[in-house]
Amino acid sequence: MKKIKNTIVYTLLTVLGLSTTLSCKKDFIDVNIDPIGEREVEARRLLQPALVNILYANMLRNWNFNNQLMQVSVEISDAEGKVFRYDVRRTWADYTWNAWYTNMTDLKDIYTIASKPESLNKSYQGISLISQTWVSSLLTDTYGDIPYSEANMGRDGLMQPKFDKQKDIYEDMFKKLEEANELLKEGTAIDASDPVYKGDISKWRRFGNSLYLRLLLRASGKIEVAGTVKAKIKEMVDTNPAEYPIIENNTQTAKILWNGTNSSSAVYSSPYMIGIRAVDFRNMPICDFFLGKLVSWEDPRVNPALGTGGVPRFGIDKGVDGYVGVPSGFLPGSGVVIQAHFNSDAENKFTLQTDPNTGIIMNSAEVSFILAEAAAKGWIAGSAESYYNKGIADAITYWMPTLYTGPSDAKFITYITEANLKWNPALPLDDSSIGGNSKMEMIHIQKYYAMFLVDFQQWFEYRRTGHPILPKGPGLANGGVMPARLNYPLVTQSTNPTNYKNAVAAQGSDDINTLVWWQKP
Repeated sequence: MKKIKNTIVYTLLTVLGLSTTLSCKKDFIDVNIDPIGEREVEARRLLQPALVNILYANMLRNWNFNNQLMQVSVEISDAEGKVFRYDVRRTWADYTWNAWYTNMTDLKDIYTIASKPESLNKSYQGISLISQTWVSSLLTDTYGDIPYSEANMGRDGLMQPKFDKQKDIYEDMFKKLEEANELLKEGTAIDASDPVYKGDISKWRRFGNSLYLRLLLRASGKIEVAGTVKAKIKEMVDTNPAEYPIIENNTQTAKILWNGTNSSSAVYSSPYMIGIRAVDFRNMPICDFFLGKLVSWEDPRVNPALGTGGVPRFGIDKGVDGYVGVPSGFLPGSGVVIQAHFNSDAENKFTLQTDPNTGIIMNSAEVSFILAEAAAKGWIAGSAESYYNKGIADAITYWMPTLYTGPSDAKFITYITEANLKWNPALPLDDSSIGGNSKMEMIHIQKYYAMFLVDFQQWFEYRRTGHPILPKGPGLANGGVMPARLNYPLVTQSTNPTNYKNAVAAQGSDDINTLVWWQKP
């Protein structure tokens, strides 16, 4: 968080400094040039800090916002303003808005630099478009209509950007990903300081197309684009897969290794280490919903016998009643006590707080579950069961690489059989009623675990599908309704009032219950 706040401060100081410079003598810049320093930056030097900063913000908000809403963890508190009770205050909107937009400037600059004749580089152009789309999708899926086509243009004098409609943003993101796919076909390896793939362009191309599938699926419920979206998914998966390679296994997962070796020139510290105190990490109880199902399945990720040093792979410590979670949405004054919780680095035990593998952007398991849903709905020709099984296997082996060789491994088949997780073709496609079971619930409960620690994706998918079916505690605020978005930051209302009012008039009231475009019927 400190890094991002500093970035914002430096940006403001730069703007102020620019105005001061313009008021001085004409030869001020010439006289004060550093003859040793560089006046123009290379694209490769912008990529690493931008991606690290964005993922840093994503992981902190996953920990204290997404996980609270989606019943991964829950605070022991009777105070007001608690996210796990759907009591979401307006101030929650500021941090991600600032982090995403601040670093978007660098991502756009990468494309500009890589497009100059003297530094033309199709690989960096493609990576820039993919990264921009990743961040833009986070912004629009969190807030709805947002500044997009005129965003990050302050240096050009555009200080009050218009808010684009989410439908238009999605259409442009699709165009960017199409362009990126074409650019990366002809791209060459880039600098190994790339924090995600060490310069492997083929993997960046797979990530871009996998992100494309994520966003196509998210828009698929809208009648005005459903036909086009479904046809595109079929083209990518069935008709022309060679032109649209996607993430197929965990070696292709988009991630940044904390304290690891993704980059040849830097070692990164996990935001769970420098953004969260050890005592706060271990004092965040795990929710009954998240933990209870894993325990009932005897899932390898929470099975001490299969963990590290006798500790479950997710680094969970027992509560007073064992591997038991805390129910979410409990009433104030209920006397709830801390139960099972994640270990912290201060306890000298295996813990996610220091695990280098927590920096996930998009993983192989999510892609498999996207394909499972498309197959179950008849949009593609593949087997929903095969994709479903692969998704579960990939989700587990991301954390425990040597446990299974794949979905056909005898040990894996034994696991899903004994856990009663085998695909059931007799179930209806969808039944979102309380306690109802369906193919969509089977897919999305497993997708929920696959997207553990991945920014806001659990929340986005719940808003899109209503899955997995979450229990509703008696202490929920907001009428027990899951928040549909975050408010626009207060500073936006004061610095861009006309466009803010236009956005509210078009989208609806600026509150947490206003549906964004892809949520509306």
